[in-house]
Amino acid sequence: MTRKIILIGGAPTTGKSTMANLVAKHFNIPWISTDQIREIMRLVASRDKYPKLFSTGKYTAEEFLTKFSAKQIVTMEFEQSEEVWPGIRKFIKQNYTWKDGFVIEGVNILPHLIAKDFANDKDLKFIFLINEDAKKIRNAIFTRGLWGDANTYPDSIKEKEIEWVLSFGHKLKLEIEKYKYPCVEVKKNNDDLQLVLSALCD
Repeated sequence: MTRKIILIGGAPTTGKSTMANLVAKHFNIPWISTDQIREIMRLVASRDKYPKLFSTGKYTAEEFLTKFSAKQIVTMEFEQSEEVWPGIRKFIKQNYTWKDGFVIEGVNILPHLIAKDFANDKDLKFIFLINEDAKKIRNAIFTRGLWGDANTYPDSIKEKEIEWVLSFGHKLKLEIEKYKYPCVEVKKNNDDLQLVLSALCD
């Protein structure tokens, strides 16, 4: 079996974790989230050297979503991805435990970072998930939450989450188009997996 390394990127609420689980089962390989990699990095990284890795840690949901605009939050998310990326890159290049391959999913996977380090890597496959349906995003955020469980912070500030997720998705889509990378507009139905698998096989 050829070693498979698959990256799945996308804005929050696009179903990256669900898709990673399905893709991993299809190929019989494990998967991990960039959230997990980021948390491991936070345990060992210096706050002075990697300040943007800890940029949200000192705020509650209410404080953070009130203090910063949607545009500022998107910028912070992209900046944090820059600091998480070295950990993702190292995981890809030095993981010898999962010898058959693995799937990595998360918001920290961005087109310009892939282009910088893996543009010519034929063994690495990647796909981005797109969802521009504001109603579906609203439903996901109000049902399960984004900062944490939906019932742990007020509905009044969830509107800001919807705003920044839509903004993040738009900025990500522009990057995807710039690099002409594969993407799938998710419908949250049984067709999504087949569309993703087809894109990964192209």
